[in-house]
Amino acid sequence: MLNTKVYARLAAAAFLAQGLAIASARADDADLVARGEYLARLGDCGACHTGEGGKFMAGGLPFKTPGGVVYSTNITPDPKTGVGNYTLEQFGAALRRGVAADGHYLYPAMPYPSFAKVTDEDVKALYAYVMKGVTPVEQANKPSEMRFPFNIRWSMFGWNMLFLDKKPFTPDPTKDEQWNRGAYLIEGLGHCGACHTPRGLAMQEKAYSNDSPNFLAGSTLTPWRAIGLRNLTSEDDLVELLKTGANKRSAAFGPMTEVIHYSTQHFTGDDLQAIAQYLVSLAPAGTKPPETVAMDEKLLYGTRGGLGYEQFCASCHRRDGLGAPNIFPALAGNPAFASEDPTSVLHVVLAGGKAAETEHSKHQFQMPAFARLTDDELAEILTFARKSWGNDANPVTTAQVASMRAELALPPPAPKTVLTPRLADLLNEQDSAQLTYGLRLMAETHKLLPNNVGDALDCNSCHLDGGTIAEASPYFGITTLFPVYNKRAGRVISIEDRLNGCFQRSMHGSALPVDSPEMKAMVAYMTWLKGEKGPDGKIRGRGLPKLDRSMKPDPVRGQQVYAEKCAVCHGKNGEGRRNAAGGWVFPPLWGDDSYNIGAGMARTFTAAGFVKANMPIAHQANFPQAQGGLSDQDALDIADFFTHQPRADYPPKVNDWPKGDKPADSRY
Repeated sequence: MLNTKVYARLAAAAFLAQGLAIASARADDADLVARGEYLARLGDCGACHTGEGGKFMAGGLPFKTPGGVVYSTNITPDPKTGVGNYTLEQFGAALRRGVAADGHYLYPAMPYPSFAKVTDEDVKALYAYVMKGVTPVEQANKPSEMRFPFNIRWSMFGWNMLFLDKKPFTPDPTKDEQWNRGAYLIEGLGHCGACHTPRGLAMQEKAYSNDSPNFLAGSTLTPWRAIGLRNLTSEDDLVELLKTGANKRSAAFGPMTEVIHYSTQHFTGDDLQAIAQYLVSLAPAGTKPPETVAMDEKLLYGTRGGLGYEQFCASCHRRDGLGAPNIFPALAGNPAFASEDPTSVLHVVLAGGKAAETEHSKHQFQMPAFARLTDDELAEILTFARKSWGNDANPVTTAQVASMRAELALPPPAPKTVLTPRLADLLNEQDSAQLTYGLRLMAETHKLLPNNVGDALDCNSCHLDGGTIAEASPYFGITTLFPVYNKRAGRVISIEDRLNGCFQRSMHGSALPVDSPEMKAMVAYMTWLKGEKGPDGKIRGRGLPKLDRSMKPDPVRGQQVYAEKCAVCHGKNGEGRRNAAGGWVFPPLWGDDSYNIGAGMARTFTAAGFVKANMPIAHQANFPQAQGGLSDQDALDIADFFTHQPRADYPPKVNDWPKGDKPADSRY
């Protein structure tokens, strides 16, 4: 017989070994669940199987197909309404063969033809995650709303026989490990072909791998166009786009923003690099990125489309078409914008849209809807942009705009009013050459009048969109107010005096001769924006919001809000933002390149009114620049912060307000 002490030691050792084995099994199980969770991210399972405002993975999200509407199913481990009773084999059959546990066939809105390439190991990990890492939700599945004959589920048996390739992914021995990883992710779990590959008459993808040039060649599933992915040239740009939602050339929009938000931003760096390597390899040998050329100024200021672009698009996408890297996408050389099929472009322009929301970008920039413009106007603007900067895309027709407007069930365009005058109408005037020259001088003051502008500002820096935005310091009716007594000057001044005050103060430069062609053109343009009087006799839409003067600014809080809302465009230290060529994209707010201390914008409440009406752009749905949204207190605090930062002096300020009445918020 064993000694009792020896037996006890052996028993303890056995118990310890069993405990270690159990702990190891639990650790392995946890690792498998974690791996499955990552794989579910790769497959974007949560985005499709979570209804709007619903519980995670509980289904209910509608998918519109040519045959009707399919709703995603509940794939939580609930045993009654979910997949809680699925075996591993049944889970794999649904995932890779499109056959549910009860034997009914799934519609290929579920991309099982792509998931057929998923390995057994990854299926096992996904199963472990769904069963042990997802919270069960009891929620019945919504029945599909398919029309005859698509509502006959057994028809999918024949569809699978014709189009489902059950072969698992096979690595290409001529390619390296990273390329094959990218191919596996794109062709399999990533199911990129579901959107980016054209479909045949039976709604089958025309290819499921790189064996065919149809694979990822682009597809239109109205009302969106998924661009072709076979002409991409930069791995770095691809990685940045999939991680952050934007890069120096483009930005995600439409359904792709959800893919980035729920899926690709969470990929490891290695997987993103593998995907980029694979996609870039699909481009034909010698493929080069599209080259951009300088803007044709005659087209910009001499055509209705060009003037429409200048008014409604240039503030964000810029006159050179290069946008603001990682903020506003370039239109020059942008394959999505210059796509042969403009479906997605029309959708975004008419209905607006938001950028992808990611952990790597604190700002979810927004493009407002331009549906209030007429179909003719939008066709002119888009055709101009799709034919500029080296772009050579098909023109957009009025009929195409009208068709997309109808498909999106958008209201007819708003009637043209003085509150949104059209710069394109300048071309209808007899003196159109002088008027458009005046517009150009105000839009490109720093460039065209270098001897008179001493900082980085243009007239448009304070009077956005050519001074046509109502209640945001427009030029409406301003020339009718002059001559007028000016308290700061202590005398009656002319409109030319007022403009020269801007040159000397806001633009920290020197005055223009009052009889110069430039001054006459600018005055003529401002006079053209004559405005319209309301019932009270005042010009409608003039001026800026008036903030309550009893409010107390908080510059410390203002610095915090500035960092959150403003620094992305104007710089952490108010230095502004330049493009790669050194040109100004967004103006500096303080320092030697900004307005001097004698400018009206150096006054706290004046600046606060401007901020309230105009900033930050691209953060709201407001027309035309998606601007606004700040509270009065936010605007005042931000203004008090940046108006008190260092800026150039204005020595003649000693002559200001000679008869008193100096405003309380003056800096001197």
